[in-house]
Amino acid sequence: MNTNASVPSRDIYTVSRLNQDVRALLEGEFPSLWVEGEVSNLSRPSSGHLYFSLKDARAQIRCALFQNRAFLFRDCPRNGQHVLVRGRVSLYEPRGDFQIIVEYVEEAGAGALRRAYDELRLKLEREGLFAPEHKRPLPRFPRRIGVITSPTGAAIRDVLTTLRRRCPSVPVLLYPVPVQGDGAAECIASTLRLASERRDCDVLLLARGGGSLEDLQAFNEEPVARAIFACPIPLVTGIGHETDVTIADFAADLRAATPTAAAELASIDRLEWLRRTRLLAERLDSALQRQFAYQRQRLAELTRRLDRAQPRRRLQDRAQRLDDLDQRLRAAVRQRLETTSQRLRGLSSHLHALSPLATLDRGYAIVRRYPDGDILRRASEAHIGDIVEALLRQGRLHCQVTAIDPADWTPAVDRDRAP
Repeated sequence: MNTNASVPSRDIYTVSRLNQDVRALLEGEFPSLWVEGEVSNLSRPSSGHLYFSLKDARAQIRCALFQNRAFLFRDCPRNGQHVLVRGRVSLYEPRGDFQIIVEYVEEAGAGALRRAYDELRLKLEREGLFAPEHKRPLPRFPRRIGVITSPTGAAIRDVLTTLRRRCPSVPVLLYPVPVQGDGAAECIASTLRLASERRDCDVLLLARGGGSLEDLQAFNEEPVARAIFACPIPLVTGIGHETDVTIADFAADLRAATPTAAAELASIDRLEWLRRTRLLAERLDSALQRQFAYQRQRLAELTRRLDRAQPRRRLQDRAQRLDDLDQRLRAAVRQRLETTSQRLRGLSSHLHALSPLATLDRGYAIVRRYPDGDILRRASEAHIGDIVEALLRQGRLHCQVTAIDPADWTPAVDRDRAP
């Protein structure tokens, strides 16, 4: 016997791996499907998710309806209720529970109209038409209110009565449309597009009185929901009674329970604003009175401080001091000018004594070579026949050298005194 023969390797599953593979197999094998049964073991934890069992006479299956879907269903599911659910088959791995992840639930036998309503609501919700970030705020002080409704129904009377009571000065523009029957949805959608293009109003009301699901069907149509979503004007719906919720309500910027409530939400209350205005005026008057009193008190305090400081006397002292300084400055300037003048006269006399003009005044002359202007200091600097220029105290002479005596000479006065 060959003990070295190789033993086939074993592919050993862990529990986690097995559950993962089973879950992948279930979710890949079964598409979204419809299941009918009775609700039991319903649980509503604080997370907002719903957990229940769906059973028939021979078997049951666990179901999970998560919070992002559960808030859409107010009346379903309930223990003992016979329901129809749509979802996908899955496996809860931690416990190995076979379950259905529910996307939609309705009471069994509700009919095709309710099913179409819920399917359209889920479709548009997935596309983001109901997302809060797309909701526009209503204007606080609308200048004109547009109403889209039947011109002969009770809704327009309720709306006009409410608006007349709350804000009679605000004009109302009626867009007449049929609110039920064949073609009503298309007419409502086209009127919404017309109002969007004209931009005649600051806010729109889409209103209708109460009725059955069939009566409200025009407001559960896709064209109306998309026209509301595309409308650039803030829109409030007031459709049916308080318990009626239509697709249009989800798409609108704000939903009101009734047409009257929609008119109240879209308008300002004249009496309330008058009351608030009076209250604000009183508060403003009180604030002004307090401010005036404070300023008067401050002015009185500053006046007392000014009187204590005696600024007039200080100004007089400063003025007298300024006069004294002015006189001292003037005296100093005069003394300085006199001293400077005397010095200037002395320098002028000394300069005059050194000036060549003084020499010319005594009868001397300055001799220059002509025409270059070189001053001649020695007779030897000239030549016979040169033209020289003699500058006198007044005028000048042009002379021709006829003889040159280079010997030194003695002034006439000194010759006269010589022995």
